[in-house]
Order: sequence, then structure tokens, then C-alpha cells
Amino acid sequence: MLIDAQKIETFTDRIITILVDYSPKLVSAFLLLFAGLWGIRLLNRLATKIMISRNLEPTLTTFLANILIWVLRVLLFVAFISQLGVETSSFVAILGAAGLAIGLSLQGSLSNFAGGVLIILFKPFKVGDTIEAQAETAKVLEIQIFTTKLLTASNQIVYIPNGILSNNKIKNYSQNSNRRADLVIKINYETDIKQVKDTITGIMKNHPQVLKNPAPAIIVSDLTDTGINLVARPWAKNENYGSMTSDVLEQILTELEKIEKNPFIKATT
Repeated sequence: MLIDAQKIETFTDRIITILVDYSPKLVSAFLLLFAGLWGIRLLNRLATKIMISRNLEPTLTTFLANILIWVLRVLLFVAFISQLGVETSSFVAILGAAGLAIGLSLQGSLSNFAGGVLIILFKPFKVGDTIEAQAETAKVLEIQIFTTKLLTASNQIVYIPNGILSNNKIKNYSQNSNRRADLVIKINYETDIKQVKDTITGIMKNHPQVLKNPAPAIIVSDLTDTGINLVARPWAKNENYGSMTSDVLEQILTELEKIEKNPFIKATT
């Protein structure tokens, strides 16, 4: 029993010695942990305010804020265990190897993420714009982290990967406030071209949705074997473009039928 008491006393003394020697590290490590967590929350709020003030998309703002939090938490954890006296070199090597493996396995997703960041930073389009990309003409509903969500005129939802979208041609119909229609009219050589041009010019000038500035115009675009190609070019506000084009085409067709039979008319954007 005496031996056991001596062992217990020796063990207790060692524990007390270790605690006394180790307590400064333990206290400083936990102080670092609590201060770091408070600092991370502060930096996250500050970064979020900056991103909102720069008019970044809400989806990207949230995602980047989360990325920032977890990166800082990992760094704080490494600093915490280092402060406790734990060797961190092997731990950092494991993190690096895991990051490399994850990066290689998610190349496509990372490409789409990078594409989403580029789209939001350089803003070739934004939510609400009508764009043409990847053979789709649709309205942008949402710019997500990996894909962009579109709504077509036929009420279909289309998801396009951001990697593909950011590296290919995009036509934005909404970036400028005004939009011009090119209405192609083919007439016979026997038709009075001046009368046709005056008629179409009058229609465009009198239409309430056709802008006065830029002024509408009509030109001869081509002389073919079968007739003369004219192009009428009325301008309209983006929100009036569809109705203006339809009304002007209908009026032109009605008036040209009085001048010649079977006029050929088509609209291009």
C-alpha cells in the first residue's frame, strides 16, 4: 500500500508539473481560438458588406463568404494546434494532398465555379437580361455557383454550365436600352420603289413605339435575280421590341399588298 501511495503521489506531482508547465500554452491556445473565431466573424461581416456594396450577385456573395469562413477556420485550427505544441508539418501535408485530390476529381465543377465567378465579376449579363447563348435565347433567372438558370419564351427552364457559358459567345439583348429591328422586304423590279419606301417610312414614323432618335431608316440591301431587297430599320425600347416589330410588320404587309401581290417580308434581329 505504501508503494501504491508513493506511485500515486509521484504521478500526481508529474500531472501538476505538466499542468503548470503546459498551462501557459493551453491558455494562450484557447485565447487564440476565441479571438480567432471572433475575428473570423468580424472579417466575414466586413467582406459581405464590401461584396454587397460592389453589387455582386447574392449567390456569389454568400458562397464567397462561406469559403472565406472555412479557409480562415482551417488556418485558425492549424494555428491552434501549433500553439498547443502539436507538430503541424505532417498535418499541413495531409491537407495539401487532400486538396489536390479533391481538385483533380472536381475539375469540371471547379471550371464551372470559376466561370460563374468570371460572369459575375465582368458582368456580360445579369439577372433579368435576355441573352442568346448555346443556341438558346432566354431570360436569365439566376446565376448560380455552377450553372446559369434561364427561362425561354416557351416557359422552359434551361441550365447552362458556367464554364461553357463564360468561354463562348454571348449575345446580350438587354444591355443597351434600345434595340433595332431589321425587317427585310423583297419587292419586284416593276414595283415603284419610291412609293414602297415612302409607305414604309410613314408607317415607322407614325408608330408610337418606334423611336424618333435614333431615327428609323429604310435602305436597299441587295439586288437579286428575283427582286429588290429592302431593309426597314425601326428602333424601339427593349420592353417594346416584340410588340413594335409585330405591329410594324403587320402594317407593312397590309400596305404593300395594295401596291404589289405577295410581298415577301421577314424580320431579323
